[in-house]
Amino acid sequence: MKCGIAWPRAALRHARIALLCIVALNCVGAAMAGATATIAPTQNPDSNATANPTANPIPAPTPPSRQPPFATRCTDLGGVWLDSDTIALPTHGAHVESATLISAQTPGNGAGEFCRITGLIRAIKGTTPDIRFDLNLPRRWNGRALQVGGGGYNGTVVTGIGVMPFSPMRAPLAQGYVTFGDDSGHVGNSSLAVFGLVDEAVVNFGYAHLKKTHDAALALIVRMYGRPPGRMYFAGGSTGGREGYTAMQRFPDDYDGVIADSPALNFSGVRLIGVRVGQAEYATPGGFVPPALLDRVYLKTLDVCDKLDGAADGIVSDIVDCRQHEPEIIDALRCHRGTSYAHEGGCLNDAQLSTLFVLRDGLRLPYKLAYDVSGYRGYNVFQGTRLNGMLGLGRDPVHQTSPTFNGNGYLFTQGDGYIRYFVAQDATFDSLKFDVLHPGRYQKQLVALSQTIGAMNPELGRFIAKGGKLITMQGLADEVISPNQTIAYYERLVDLYGDERVNGFMRLYMVPGFQHGGGAFIPSVDLLGALDNWVTRGVSPETLLATDIAAPTNGRSRPLCRYPMYPRYLGKGNLNDASNFACSEP
Repeated sequence: MKCGIAWPRAALRHARIALLCIVALNCVGAAMAGATATIAPTQNPDSNATANPTANPIPAPTPPSRQPPFATRCTDLGGVWLDSDTIALPTHGAHVESATLISAQTPGNGAGEFCRITGLIRAIKGTTPDIRFDLNLPRRWNGRALQVGGGGYNGTVVTGIGVMPFSPMRAPLAQGYVTFGDDSGHVGNSSLAVFGLVDEAVVNFGYAHLKKTHDAALALIVRMYGRPPGRMYFAGGSTGGREGYTAMQRFPDDYDGVIADSPALNFSGVRLIGVRVGQAEYATPGGFVPPALLDRVYLKTLDVCDKLDGAADGIVSDIVDCRQHEPEIIDALRCHRGTSYAHEGGCLNDAQLSTLFVLRDGLRLPYKLAYDVSGYRGYNVFQGTRLNGMLGLGRDPVHQTSPTFNGNGYLFTQGDGYIRYFVAQDATFDSLKFDVLHPGRYQKQLVALSQTIGAMNPELGRFIAKGGKLITMQGLADEVISPNQTIAYYERLVDLYGDERVNGFMRLYMVPGFQHGGGAFIPSVDLLGALDNWVTRGVSPETLLATDIAAPTNGRSRPLCRYPMYPRYLGKGNLNDASNFACSEP
């Protein structure tokens, strides 16, 4: 988007609609009040980067001669209706339920004064839940907007108010970003898949809520400030990461940059492998692996692979070299004839190892999902991934009728709900009896769902051509979204567009020791600042600095290396200091 030169066609259309509505309501759209516009819209107050003279800066708004106070403009948004023409996808319009001025002195508010909007987007069918959204409009606007993604099966409104993993030092709202998010069109926590019985709700969850919320928010932004954002970003992780890729694939004209962490790109694939894991644990005698044995697996991988990167720091960084030691690790874990089960903390029988092999090997399907996808890449089970937590394989040796994260593990619980409600559309369906490889009459539904919800389409040419930028970060020890699936998608992009073109728009950072939000190393890194510098100044990110926020090792640092590189210890100096590591090729 070359702001100040030409607005995107969609932005112009929404701006015209919004401004016509403003006139009809005798509400004058205005830019920020001069007394409060202390942050120049062309600057990122948290950036030390030198401006690129060839990049297009965000233009300062031209304030009208008379403008209502910010508080008045905020409260005037209360009760506003946006008709269906405001939103490019089919809806019955949008309604602002509340518009509240949040003062800078409000207890717990570190974002300065802002206008908090809550609203809903009306579904087409009366039996379909509406999409509920929040929108935050800062008094000191930096000219940018950030749409924030959800997690799991969504179901709760993403407020966009707090600190984000990709902007850890200050919340985006506190930096002057307009922020907004939604519940994707249903109510419930992230483990409930019941809405899969409602077709329109499935489409909303898959992709439509992104566009509908974007368009409604854009119209309200124009009402408040008198112009659209100079830059529109999207950021999210897991399901939110999938949403980020979906935004690029389906709505490339709407976004200038995306942060998509640990993205659930192959949504059907990760649900299907979850079912296979549950079947290995509960439909196979002796297949359940208790937490104590999963810890044994993890500790053995550390024992063999931790020092391969030159540092004994509790992190397996050299995944490629570690994989060469996998036979040795498995042999040490296996129960051999005459071996005591309690020997050195326990051993794994063949059925238990087979359960882990399901995760390691991934899925190879004899049929194709959307976008020529025929499986799901496996996990780094024997390369430092810990599987004994709530997000791992669960703690209950007995299959529960209604699985839970803690009891039966995240992968199986989510996969079970997917098969019941999305695929079979039968709440009583037994997913342990579902044939993943030969789904029979359910195959057509599986393929259709992978088109609606998945984000495996490699066609990003339009996003690339407009100058869009993408940053993806994921843990190499992720136990929910396979890091190898994310790498496979990246490699597919390279095959399609070539190294040079992919390098021009994408950065992939794979983090050793990082799991799905936890792990031996939990990185805190300003990805939003890196993305904004790239988009607005042309400063492409390379090696970044990541600070560990894991409780036992809080404060240590490592270089965040571009894939396929990893941080390798230089052989001397403090192990907790990133300056003593270098990014190395495997």
